[in-house]
Amino acid sequence: MPPAAIGVVRVSGPGAREALHALAGRVPKARRASLADLKDVDGAALDRALIFWFPGPATATGEDLAELHLHGGRAVVAAVEASLGAMPGLRRAEPGEFTRRAFENGRIDLAEAEGLADLLAAETESQRVQALGMASGHVSRAVAGWRDRLLGLMAGAEAELNFADEDDVETGDNVARRLISGMGALAGELGEWLARPAAEVIAEGLSVVIAGPPNAGKSTLINALAQRELAIVSPVAGTTRDVIETPLALDGIAMRFSDTAGLRAESTDDIEIIGIDRAKAAVERADILLWLGPPKEAPDHPRAILIAAQLDRWRGDAAAEAEAALADIALSAATGEGMEKLHRYIVEMARTLLPREGEAALRQRQRAALAEAKQWLEIETGSREARDLILLAERLRLAGTALDQITGRAGVEEMLDALFGRFCIGK
Repeated sequence: MPPAAIGVVRVSGPGAREALHALAGRVPKARRASLADLKDVDGAALDRALIFWFPGPATATGEDLAELHLHGGRAVVAAVEASLGAMPGLRRAEPGEFTRRAFENGRIDLAEAEGLADLLAAETESQRVQALGMASGHVSRAVAGWRDRLLGLMAGAEAELNFADEDDVETGDNVARRLISGMGALAGELGEWLARPAAEVIAEGLSVVIAGPPNAGKSTLINALAQRELAIVSPVAGTTRDVIETPLALDGIAMRFSDTAGLRAESTDDIEIIGIDRAKAAVERADILLWLGPPKEAPDHPRAILIAAQLDRWRGDAAAEAEAALADIALSAATGEGMEKLHRYIVEMARTLLPREGEAALRQRQRAALAEAKQWLEIETGSREARDLILLAERLRLAGTALDQITGRAGVEEMLDALFGRFCIGK
């Protein structure tokens, strides 16, 4: 948004060439930058700008497209937009309309558009890498490969069903066995993709919950991690009554840290009881748990880091040091001792929850479509259905339809408005 060093105004559609000629008095060579004095319909100067002409369909939107690289002051951009808006057949773009036109004109598919939306919203390095892979077609290429294999299997089924009397066509049980083997192999590959972390984990941030008994140092720890006074610290037990959440990024990984009410067996305070229940629910949903209580009392969690907190208070106490020896790390959030080690612990554990380098994670919508495709490909060997080529061919067709939902070739009309509405006006 203005003001900026440069303001880019894009015109896309059948009127783009005429609009560019009206402002600049000429149309430059295709895909060449040219300096021009822009004027309104009355001949008044608007700006001296770089102009570009991109004839379709080999453009970002698949249509004729003109770009004006203006000085980025508000008045300059507003004056040029006003002149364009006064021309017949031109109107201001809706949010995400250029990207939507690119999708509708086949320049990108739905998975790439979703990746672009995530790239625009990326705030951390892990989000950028994941979104860039999606926008660059990582998932789309995988889907294209799966479709090619499906088409090969479908061709074999159709050949048997329609041309079984031809001498060069494989027939009988051999066809069914080959189909089932191919379907099983493809289902296994889809299962491997479904076993990867969901894209929402990267986009929304891993949930890191700090839990433990009252006065264990939970609020002091989250304040130290956030480097600000996020939670109230008090020696009075039960000070924290609700889950306090703050977004943080550690080594480029987005996380959501939550401070919780102290967990204890009994309480006569109704509000504290509600806080304890919410704390327990947060622990169950946590991707990573930071437990500040006695190690033997830690909840059964697959990714718990046992912390002996308040090191500055109990150092030298033999009993306390013996119990602390059972923890993964001892630290003092008040003095900072051990905080760097905790940082490394959290990051190392977080990396196990993220896709490996070169892997792409799937959105919930994409995962649902992939799971549906996998379901159609899974069939019990030896069953009656496994010997029926018509049913096998139908399963292959339905699996292909499910895959088409990932790239937007089928069944996604209801969610397009919501997706492209996330983009800015100029995108």
